[in-house]
Amino acid sequence: MDTEEFQLPRSRQANERLHAMIPGGAHTYAKGDDQYPENLAPVISHGRGAHVWDIDGNRYVEYGSGLRSVSLGHAHPRVTEAVRRELDRGSNFVRPSIVEVEAAERFLATVPTAEMVKFAKNGSDATTAAVRLARAATGRPRVAVCADHPFFSVDDWFIGTTPMSAGIPAATTELTVAFPYGDLAATEKLLTRHQDEVACLILEPATHTEPPPGYLVGLRELADRHGCVLIFDEMITGLRWSEAGAQGLYGVVPDLSTFGKALGNGFAVSALAGRRDLMERGGLRHSGDRVFLLSTTHGAETHSLAAAMAVQTTYVEEGVTARLHALGERLAAGVRDAAASMGVGDHIVVRGRASNLVYATLDENGQPSQQYRTLFLRQLLAGGVLAPSFVVSSALSDGDIDRTVEAAAQACAVYRKALDAADPTPWLAGRPVKPVFRRLA
Repeated sequence: MDTEEFQLPRSRQANERLHAMIPGGAHTYAKGDDQYPENLAPVISHGRGAHVWDIDGNRYVEYGSGLRSVSLGHAHPRVTEAVRRELDRGSNFVRPSIVEVEAAERFLATVPTAEMVKFAKNGSDATTAAVRLARAATGRPRVAVCADHPFFSVDDWFIGTTPMSAGIPAATTELTVAFPYGDLAATEKLLTRHQDEVACLILEPATHTEPPPGYLVGLRELADRHGCVLIFDEMITGLRWSEAGAQGLYGVVPDLSTFGKALGNGFAVSALAGRRDLMERGGLRHSGDRVFLLSTTHGAETHSLAAAMAVQTTYVEEGVTARLHALGERLAAGVRDAAASMGVGDHIVVRGRASNLVYATLDENGQPSQQYRTLFLRQLLAGGVLAPSFVVSSALSDGDIDRTVEAAAQACAVYRKALDAADPTPWLAGRPVKPVFRRLA
C-alpha cells in the first residue's frame, strides 16, 4: 500500500476523543500518538495471536505487544482458559485465596534463585518496594541506578532523574546516583565516593547487549564488598531470557529481583522476589522494624495470578523461550538482509537479544534520527506491520515474519531515497515522532 493512500480516519477521530478526556491520549506514555507518525496512530479494536485490528479495519502483524508484556500472543487459549476458570469464583476477598499459595509456589519453582515472592499489579510497585526494602535493610539513603537503562519506576526516586522531573523535589532526586553498565571500575569509584551511603544497585541484568564477561559476577562481589543490596530489574528479561530470568541464564543471584511484563501475558501482575531474610522484613516473622513492603488492594486478584501460573507453565512445557529466540533470529536475519540489499544496512540497525529485538534508525551521518524513524514507521504501517520495536511473540508464524521482512524491504527502498536526498522530510507527511522522556510537550 502506498503511504500516501494509507489513512486512518476513524483512528484519528478516536485519538481526538482520547486526548479530550485522558492526559496524553493514552494510559502509558509509550502508547501515545506522539510516538507514531502524524495521523497514523492506529486505535486498536482487538487482537488475536500475533495480529491486531484497528478500528479502521486494517490488520497488522504486531511487535512489542502490550509494551512487551504479551509474549504468547493475544488471547492465548491456555491463559484465557485459566482466567475464565477463576472469573466465576470471585476475584478479590477479605483474606488470601488459595490461588495466592499456588501462584507463589509456581513462581518459586520456576525462579528457584528466589526464596520468597510478593505479587503486585505493575512494575513500579515492585521496584519501589525493592528500593524501600534495601534502604531499610542497610540504613542508607542513596539509590544507584544504571544510567544506560531507560526506565525503572514511575516513582519520584527515578522519575526525578529524567527530563520529565516536574513536580519532584530536588532533595529527592539528589538521593539517586547513576553508574554505567558494564564498567565495574566506575561503579566502584561511585560507591567509594558515597562510602556507606548507597543502599542498592538496581539495573537490568542485560538489555540490547550481553553482559561483558564477568560483569554480573563482579557486580555481585562489588555489592557484597560495599554492603549494598543488588537488585535485578527483570521486567523484560524475566521469561524472555529464560523461564528463570536472566539470573537463571547467567547464574548470578541478586538479593532482590522484580518481574512483570511477560509474567501475565497482558494481565496485570508483577512480582518482587528475593532472599528470605530481606523479604521477611516486610512480613510478620521477625523482630526488627517493620517495612511497608507491598500492600495493594488488587495485588492478589485471582484471575491475574491464574494467568501468571498459566504463562509460566506454558513457557516451561512448550519451550517458549527457545521459540522466541528462533523467531527473532529469523526476523533479524531477514531485515538485515533487506537493509543490506537496499544499501541501508548501516542505517537501519537491528540490535538486541533475539527474543527482545529493537532497531535503530540512523541518518546520513550515522546519528540516531527521529525523522528517519518516522519514515520507517510510516512505511511499515502501510505494509501492515505495527512495530515500534521488533520484539517477537511466540504466536508469530513464518508467514508473519516473511510479511514483516517484505514490508521492511519496501521501507528500506524509501529510506535509501531519503538518504540520497539527505533529507527525509518529503516522506514524513507531518511532524516527526518524539522521544517519551522530554521536558516540553
